[in-house]
Amino acid sequence: MVGDEELAGLSRGERIELLRSRMGAPKLSTTSILQAPPELGQLLPQGGLARQAVTEIADCPALIVELISHTTAAGGHVGVVGWPELSLAGVSEQGNLDRVIVVPDPGVDPLGVAAVLVEGLDLVIVRSTGQLSPVRARPLLAKLRGGSAALVFVGVQIASPAARIGATVSTFRGIGPGRGRIQGLDIHVHVAAKGHRPMQGTMTVGRRAELRAV
Repeated sequence: MVGDEELAGLSRGERIELLRSRMGAPKLSTTSILQAPPELGQLLPQGGLARQAVTEIADCPALIVELISHTTAAGGHVGVVGWPELSLAGVSEQGNLDRVIVVPDPGVDPLGVAAVLVEGLDLVIVRSTGQLSPVRARPLLAKLRGGSAALVFVGVQIASPAARIGATVSTFRGIGPGRGRIQGLDIHVHVAAKGHRPMQGTMTVGRRAELRAV
């Protein structure tokens, strides 16, 4: 895993070269879909996230960690840009942290960092705020089309993404009256994908993973 300690003090060019050097592993697949966890895949067209395309996902860390765990456990490589407080402890339990590149502080050009990562990884997650105009998005999307990554924006709005996924934690599992510890989470998920009717369901991560489609 690449973190702040390796990027500290490096110029933008040096950061890019370091990131490029860590992307020599083969991609998970050349198919057009990055398979999602089965319980989420039931709601998504063809069971996963579109490669060479953008998906917007709500700011739900538990769902993002589940995506990272599933992708790395299947042999894929993941990049996370601009999310220093995201805990990857769950990935070490179910996935493979050695297949994760983390750039907590991408500096003034997070899209430039993401553009490097989408050329060689399977899943790239960018967390920021605001709306991304077509002009600003164009260079990144050009790089995305040249690779095979699925690009996920968290907290960023972009015109016409392949899918928008809303996610809200609805239940904490394992906690009784005044005691216990969290062993799992129920997440209500809503998916709106191009060319498909909206889908929603409740996904449990942690102790038990299942989906009750609505």
